[in-house]
Amino acid sequence: MQNYSDKHPHISHIPVAWGEMDALQHVNNVAYFRYFETARIDFFNRYFPLDKMYRQGLGPVISENKARYKRPVTYPDTLQVGVWVSDVHSDRFTLHYEVFSEAQQAITTSGSSVAVMFDFKLARKADMPSEMLVLLKNLQQSEPD
Repeated sequence: MQNYSDKHPHISHIPVAWGEMDALQHVNNVAYFRYFETARIDFFNRYFPLDKMYRQGLGPVISENKARYKRPVTYPDTLQVGVWVSDVHSDRFTLHYEVFSEAQQAITTSGSSVAVMFDFKLARKADMPSEMLVLLKNLQQSEPD
């Protein structure tokens, strides 16, 4: 298998916590949305720090989340959550996630989020700062290589 970290513009390493397990002895499905969130925040802080936007009263909000579960994950494990961007528009973009289990050496989950830029002062959708739009368009891909 190609080195997983070479496939994505950003990878977050997330250890599985014992408390994320459910009665069926695998990670509960809701935990994956937290993994996606952690990877998404890491991605933003690497490429376009959110605190900079928030000080201006602007930032992305999630309008849609999806997950597809392929294999169960159990404790102990460390997950590599790859992130990439597609469908970049002036006011929104899609983030894609791929979860790789180090213990299983396999992709266990995939997902996506649609992020819409929001003006918190005016309480309405907004266009992205031009610098962010250019950056996301440069990172945009249809599928990781």
